[in-house]
Amino acid sequence: MELPINPIAIPIAAVAALVVGALWYNPKIGFGNLWMRESGMTEEKMKSGKMAVIFGLSLVFAALLSLLLMQFTNHQWGALGMVGGEPETAKASFDAFMADYGNEFRTFKHGALHGTIFGVFGALPIIGTIALFERKSAKYIFVNAGYWILTLAVMGAILCGL
Repeated sequence: MELPINPIAIPIAAVAALVVGALWYNPKIGFGNLWMRESGMTEEKMKSGKMAVIFGLSLVFAALLSLLLMQFTNHQWGALGMVGGEPETAKASFDAFMADYGNEFRTFKHGALHGTIFGVFGALPIIGTIALFERKSAKYIFVNAGYWILTLAVMGAILCGL
């Protein structure tokens, strides 16, 4: 049995997170100005960071998130988990099950749905809780949570649809 995911989907989904962020937080076409105002970020502070490290770690974090997200978007991982993750040692009934259902719900649309659900029920509460304790505004919460909801939808679509 082949893996229930295209291996190239993980790095593509990770890069997609950076692309969505570049658009979402862009001051000219996205929410960049609002985010800067609500987060207390300044142009001077933006230029002070080591951008290669920031983007490199962001890519690594997005890849880690892709690994987690594929567990929620690709139901075949659940079936694989039932046999201990080693399909070659599974009973014949597993092969029959995967032959019947191995490609079910493997669409961009289904992945986007699960990514959105993951964003609303995962990212929003985490970002919201942190923002409340940091005394950030509702606008700050919705700009950042909105980014993650959209990003997770895109990532989920890629992970499930490729």
